[in-house]
Amino acid sequence: MIFTLAGPIWRLLPEGFRELILYGLVSAAALAVDWGLLVVLTWAGVDYLLASGVGFCFGIGVAYVLSIRLVFAHRPIADRWREFTGFLGVGLAGLLLTQGLMIVGVEAFGMAPASAKGPTACLVFLFNFTVRRALLFRAPRADIARS
Repeated sequence: MIFTLAGPIWRLLPEGFRELILYGLVSAAALAVDWGLLVVLTWAGVDYLLASGVGFCFGIGVAYVLSIRLVFAHRPIADRWREFTGFLGVGLAGLLLTQGLMIVGVEAFGMAPASAKGPTACLVFLFNFTVRRALLFRAPRADIARS
């Protein structure tokens, strides 16, 4: 089910763009959980990489639940366990990307972990949306070869 906003302008936007906007809102909620845990855990003395991983994993849970309820209209994978496994797999690839970018930001550029999280989150957001939409939530292709 896709969350719809009232107004003719929203309905005129292409479906993929609407999904990107909604996925951005869902990701903001997931990022709030992710980033919040990073800050709290590092403040409590947990290593920043472990704290980043824990936050990211909780963020994936929030992102999945909200994505299937509010964002993606097309769910071609009938087996929900397989769908979740794919969602999680993309998330784990995103986690590896997150960890690598966090290391670069903190170790190479001397950024504080909370500061390095900003650009990291932007890049991982684009990666996750693109791959998830392409592999898990793509719309059926129109048959253009009809005679």
